[in-house]
Amino acid sequence: MIESDRHPFLEGLSKHRGAPPTIIVIFGASGDLTTRKLVPAIYNLSYDNLLPANFTLIGFGRNPISDEEFANIANDSVKNYSRRDLNTNVWEKIHSNIQYHSGGYDDFNAFKTLAEKIDKIQSKNGQDSQILFYLSTPPSVFEPILRNLGESGLSSRNLHTRLASKVIIEKPFGRDLKSAQDLNNIMGSKFEESQVFRIDHYLGKETVQDLLVQRFANNIFEPIWNRQYVESVQITVAEELGVGSRGGYYDKSGALRDMIQNHTMQLLSLIAMEPPVSLHPESIRDEKVKVLRAIQPLNLDGDHSDVVRAHYSEGLIGGKKVDGYLQEKNIPNDSITETFAALRLSINNWRWKGVPFYMRSGKRMARRVSEIAVQFKKPPGILFTEGNRFDVASNTMVVRIQPDEGITMLLNSKIPGLETRTQPVKMHFGYATTFGSNTPEAYERLILDAMIGDSTLFIRGDETEASWKIITPILDYWSDCGRQGLESYVSGSWGPLASDRLLWDKSHEWRRSGP
Repeated sequence: MIESDRHPFLEGLSKHRGAPPTIIVIFGASGDLTTRKLVPAIYNLSYDNLLPANFTLIGFGRNPISDEEFANIANDSVKNYSRRDLNTNVWEKIHSNIQYHSGGYDDFNAFKTLAEKIDKIQSKNGQDSQILFYLSTPPSVFEPILRNLGESGLSSRNLHTRLASKVIIEKPFGRDLKSAQDLNNIMGSKFEESQVFRIDHYLGKETVQDLLVQRFANNIFEPIWNRQYVESVQITVAEELGVGSRGGYYDKSGALRDMIQNHTMQLLSLIAMEPPVSLHPESIRDEKVKVLRAIQPLNLDGDHSDVVRAHYSEGLIGGKKVDGYLQEKNIPNDSITETFAALRLSINNWRWKGVPFYMRSGKRMARRVSEIAVQFKKPPGILFTEGNRFDVASNTMVVRIQPDEGITMLLNSKIPGLETRTQPVKMHFGYATTFGSNTPEAYERLILDAMIGDSTLFIRGDETEASWKIITPILDYWSDCGRQGLESYVSGSWGPLASDRLLWDKSHEWRRSGP
């Protein structure tokens, strides 16, 4: 591999942090996530020499196919979706160690024979391996998979050693607080918390990982990262796409469950958390939980409600007419599912008391963007206030997560000329410009971290429940209200006008464009 192809994230991954011999078992081997993300991520880890020497990939699915057929499917996955072209020398290392196992997720015998297959692999390799189970399946089969992993003894392999079995579980982690608690209880009965890796791919994105570095490795930020200097914080996760072919699934979920409860709450906890005592995973996760627990219960009723919901109507996206939500395939005519949700949150602690946190997420919005905007308070109105000569804006730090990952600072500057005039200007740092565009994707980092046992970028059980404690009352209230209070917004807009009522101050406004 050419040295210049390596990304700075790889530097410092010394041999003592390398993964032990590993067998990854992917449940849902024929699913879209496996094809588009997981197999390409494994290939790119191999490309960067980050897979252990003894590595085996086992696809677990209901349909009976041969090992070679699954290997060919994986080969096509790399060709079509990898960020790098297929290198036959790299791929051969994986291809020769791919197997497939068919069976039902609720069939104990399928797990018993899976255990026997794993034993044969380890016997052939002449050494034990850690077993990493990846649940890339619908949530409806989480429970039988977890139970069978426990009852077959696969969950307790090499417990309390470096080769202890691990399980990665995809979101959603429940549909509400009770179901999340039930899921945690099931996992807790079969796995220890140190074995469980609840994955949110947003946490694997470079800019999200960089949040702690920006805050705590740059002394210019931390002294002003509080209620004395910050006016408001705004988190946006917007999509241009509609529900597409996922209408049946999405209508049972909605924006609050699909995006707010996980992605945006994770971003909030990282931007608002206190400095951890160390970079140890539990120290960081402790502080994230503290922030979530400090969020005040939301006002859900009346003109001063802290929440707004809506679904999109027909409009224009990219100059082309698109249907409204109720006209999409598999959406009932009487659906009350929201495709847009906006919240105003208050964190009742010393650092953030009185600072509003605005968050919103929606489909069919004006543009695809995920970002955090920290708006600082304006300087005292003593200088630069005369007439129209001075255009002075609030300093704002915008962390762009996608697309075009980077950070922008909005500053005020003098316009060149003999007369003193000012205007806001932007100072921008882009990851692609500085580090190159071929950066590791989120699943590469997360799969590697799970293999080496680093849980920093994964969600702890109590963190999941703390988030659901905030979201569940909203879901219950909306269910009771039916269509009452369900707003509408035109596709291609920035959401319903009703979301403006969440803004505390006339100087606050929703961002309408990227950095």
